[in-house]
Amino acid sequence: MKFFIDTANLDEIQEAYDLGVLDGVTTNPSLMAKEGITGQDNILAHYKKICDIVDNNVSAEVIATDYETMMKEAHVLAKIDDKIVVKVPMIKDGIKTIKALSSEGIRTNCTLIFNAGQALLAAKAGASYVSPFIGRLDDISVDGLQLIEQIVHIYGNYPELQTEVLAASVRHNMHLIHCAEIGADVATCPLKVITGLLKHPLTDSGLAQFLADHSKGN
Repeated sequence: MKFFIDTANLDEIQEAYDLGVLDGVTTNPSLMAKEGITGQDNILAHYKKICDIVDNNVSAEVIATDYETMMKEAHVLAKIDDKIVVKVPMIKDGIKTIKALSSEGIRTNCTLIFNAGQALLAAKAGASYVSPFIGRLDDISVDGLQLIEQIVHIYGNYPELQTEVLAASVRHNMHLIHCAEIGADVATCPLKVITGLLKHPLTDSGLAQFLADHSKGN
């Protein structure tokens, strides 16, 4: 499973990259605003800074909701760097945009997926990734992981569909582990979820014991 980090913070992206397990980055307007990045020129420049850190797969989101403007924004984003994946919302004009961009060889990430039908439409349109938001489904007492499993199963029925399942809104370590168990291609999450996989109390106590025993012999 690929690990993406869901942030616009350059320090966090660099830390995840230095760990050696980072496969990409996802961002959105809210994450940009959280870092104080506003204004079109500043946002585009920030995307380029992210691309300069990672090896591939930087999802950059269009803001428009109509086909013509989404296409214009997508072309601007795609020109930033070959690593850019244009993030497009799951709406009617979004599907049209994904189809058009796919025909041009521009990779896309269909975002705000909340049911299997939406995921199937996005895959038919040629999306490179679909992003089901499991945490937000959990928030309304719907099993987000079950949706991931359902989409993985449907895509598995049709090998011609090359769309990857990108589990988004991953909130904690067990979300990440369960996504791996059920076959998600990618999980995107905050840095703390990735680094949380490093931790176990028995690892800490075992290491402390090893070091204590070593010091006794010196």
